[in-house]
Amino acid sequence: MSKQRCAWAGTDPLYCRYHDKEWGKPVHEDRKLFEFLILEGAQAGLSWITVLRKRENYRTAFDQFNPLKIVKYNKRKFDQLMKNEGIIRHRLKIESVKINASAFLEVQKEFGSFDKYIWAFVGGASKINHRKSLKQIPSRTPQSDAMSKDLKKRGFKFVGSTICYAFMQACGLVNDHTSECFRYPKDKKSNPTI
Repeated sequence: MSKQRCAWAGTDPLYCRYHDKEWGKPVHEDRKLFEFLILEGAQAGLSWITVLRKRENYRTAFDQFNPLKIVKYNKRKFDQLMKNEGIIRHRLKIESVKINASAFLEVQKEFGSFDKYIWAFVGGASKINHRKSLKQIPSRTPQSDAMSKDLKKRGFKFVGSTICYAFMQACGLVNDHTSECFRYPKDKKSNPTI
């Protein structure tokens, strides 16, 4: 018998693995949070599966999402990235990675960690939602609006409210697995971190 998943996961093995192992699990490691923030921004106007298929290429192209290395990127590096067929070659999205790395490091300096800063938007704990279908899942919330506004104020790019809500879902700040999904937490306290 196959597992009952959220409808969006479909049957693509990569998508199913992402749904089963990552999506909705709380992330507290700064570099992983930075990776998701960049990938969600790269997705803008595209489907998530497009980004997911290029994820390993992104990790290689952007030095495993090490912000300390990314802030040192120069024009030559940007030119190389623009020629890299393994990533989404959109100049503004590529340039935003360096801008976001710089803003990310500033947040770390101010708050001690990006984790501490970003999780404050949900009161420090994953919000487990109770949705029966995809139609009930919003594309943005007051929390994602607040996150987007504050990130933009701090200089981040490609962080609109819809992108922020997708980031919140991916990193487990909210758990939007639908109630029939095997990943929907039966015990509201059990939401393992990655």
